[in-house]
Amino acid sequence: MATLNVPHEIPPAPEDSEQLRKAFEGWGTNEATIISILAHRNARQRGLIRQHYAEQYGEDLLASLDKELSSDFERAVLQWTLHPAERDALLANEATRKRTSGHYVLVEIACTRTSRDLFLVREDYHARFKRSLEEDVAYNATGDFRKLLVPLLTAYRYEGPQINTTLANSEAKILHEKISEKAYNDEDLIRILTTRSKAQLNATFNNYNDLFGNPINKDLKPDPKDEYLSLLRAAIKCLTFPEKYFEKVLRLSIKGLGTDEEALTRVVVTRAEVDMQRIKEEYYRRNSEPLDRAIEGDTSGDYERMLLALIGHESS
Repeated sequence: MATLNVPHEIPPAPEDSEQLRKAFEGWGTNEATIISILAHRNARQRGLIRQHYAEQYGEDLLASLDKELSSDFERAVLQWTLHPAERDALLANEATRKRTSGHYVLVEIACTRTSRDLFLVREDYHARFKRSLEEDVAYNATGDFRKLLVPLLTAYRYEGPQINTTLANSEAKILHEKISEKAYNDEDLIRILTTRSKAQLNATFNNYNDLFGNPINKDLKPDPKDEYLSLLRAAIKCLTFPEKYFEKVLRLSIKGLGTDEEALTRVVVTRAEVDMQRIKEEYYRRNSEPLDRAIEGDTSGDYERMLLALIGHESS
């Protein structure tokens, strides 16, 4: 499912660190070397490179990269070099200060990471910012958004495949009742979405469709301009079909007026080691165009080459 291409034989971390140091020396930066190393190492390997670089040169690799790079390429490389929990903690912190647009980033993190991953994000957030993620969300989000986001971000869901079919049936009826009443912020509705395992939710949503003739997200579209309902639908899509959710984020980031580089970068760097292959397949199914071709047509230079490498483009 991942698209990250790691060579079968990779140099030891000290050698990679030395090559990166050389890429920073002289009059110009050797961006090709940076891409050839960092874009082809997994999270553990990048962590070892960063550790050795700090021990050998007395500086965090991130600080060196920050001094040498700029613009969208810099953002992509820095985000990629971070440990995934560090990256998500920083993305979440940015998101808490962006209100509506940031709410979707928080939903992505809450609903597409494993329970253990999400715990590590909250742990890193607490250590880095000296306060909890839920505290910042509760302070910055309002009303219904706060009521949904805080329990999503603090969830520790069961990750296994077992489901309770009786419960799935009864909770499908509860969801339909609340949606029919337009009680979209009802405690039972939020409780179901924020506590049940993804396997259990899939069973519940399948029961919903079978019993009432519509997918649940279709019944949550009475007002397309309602931002809370839009966020609720996004949470359900992230929990059940993340590849469809991320395909849409990529499509909108590329196909709209101008490129949303922030969204494009975020999806590529956070999913390259997870499920980018599925996202690429969904992108092609939805748009009749390969994702790498869309990126080539909408980006350029080292930023383009970095993204293409992360999504497994053969020549990158």
